[in-house]
Amino acid sequence: MCDMGKWLSEWGERPGRKVRPYWWPPSLILRQLGSALYVGALARWRELPRWIVTYGVKCIPGAAGSWGQGCIGFPAHPVWEMTAACNLRCIHCHASGGQPAADELTTREAKRLFDQLAEVSEFRMVAFTGGEPLVRDDLFELLAYTQALGFTNTLATNATLIDDAVARDLRRYGVAIGAVSLDGFDAETHDFVRGQPGSFEAALRGIHALRRAGIPLHINITAMEYNLDQLDPLMDLVDELGTAILIMYQLVPVGRGRGIEDAALDLGANERLIRFMVRAQSVIRAVMEPVAGPQYWSFLLQRAGIKSGPLLRLAEMVFHGCSAGRGFVYIKPNGEVWPCPFIEVSCGNVRETPFAEIWATAAMFEDLRKREERLKGRCGQCQYRRLCGGCRGRTLAVSGDYLAEDPSCFIHVDD
Repeated sequence: MCDMGKWLSEWGERPGRKVRPYWWPPSLILRQLGSALYVGALARWRELPRWIVTYGVKCIPGAAGSWGQGCIGFPAHPVWEMTAACNLRCIHCHASGGQPAADELTTREAKRLFDQLAEVSEFRMVAFTGGEPLVRDDLFELLAYTQALGFTNTLATNATLIDDAVARDLRRYGVAIGAVSLDGFDAETHDFVRGQPGSFEAALRGIHALRRAGIPLHINITAMEYNLDQLDPLMDLVDELGTAILIMYQLVPVGRGRGIEDAALDLGANERLIRFMVRAQSVIRAVMEPVAGPQYWSFLLQRAGIKSGPLLRLAEMVFHGCSAGRGFVYIKPNGEVWPCPFIEVSCGNVRETPFAEIWATAAMFEDLRKREERLKGRCGQCQYRRLCGGCRGRTLAVSGDYLAEDPSCFIHVDD
């Protein structure tokens, strides 16, 4: 793999640092800690003190200047789907990963994108995803480039291509969190979802390599009808692997997931999943966050009888629910800018328009940032709309209107 000498000799001049440190201002760290403490109190998380000591401090660079917890982890970061290429063929893949797209950003174009992302003051971290990032041969060059700009890097991977040497290079080039997907407790289920025999054992080998390299582990689970009955033993596996962060996705029928739409969770299954998450959070060692289920925070507050007043206002400061277009942004391999991977709407393309201009002026981003005023139906009337907002991706997939009420919401709003 590459080293700094190779960077200087083959990759050209290093860029100057442009990104503010993840710890500045210190109030960001306090808000991250505040969100963990608040969710710990609401979920009665007995492992919280140990998590703070064992994982919490190590996760701060990965949180990278965010102001609390939101959908897909942290609300303030860009995610770049660097390639559609993948060595697996997952049945639920929102990116329909497989072969590389013909119009993917080149290395030079990717560096220009990162230069533009560095101009957005709230961005301190870049997440690399795919497809599978490790099948793109310029991954380490681009990690080195973003690291030189001052970004913290995170990597979403199926982990099947990671050995000790790869893991050490990921650590060297600024990867602060390794996000690995597990979709079943056993090889039969995981390999079925991933479309490749042996992928479960290969993922476990990759996970252990990441841990040996000292990279905090972030596990992604996509809940669907195929694996709902395995969530309890999966929690045991999550703890056994030494997981710092657990992201519980729900299947959203986009991309290849349209072909298994019947496996997506309905209203009743969404409620069962979120109730399970709250029970699980009380005992597991990882901090848990939802994707496509922002009712998690609403449920925690409603269960505690918090419907108004200072405790609700505090929750609105540290919980952000659906983060699509509200700090979080998703960039496709060809440079299209989407609010999130489940909102398949291009708000512009960085090949044609500077990212900062798209970020500041796109009408959809404006709607999502002012969702409290523009949400429709029950979501628009809900007292938790500021900290939840419903899943805009699922709403768009089901109704065709990204501002409509979330059809999977089970929260009962007071009259």
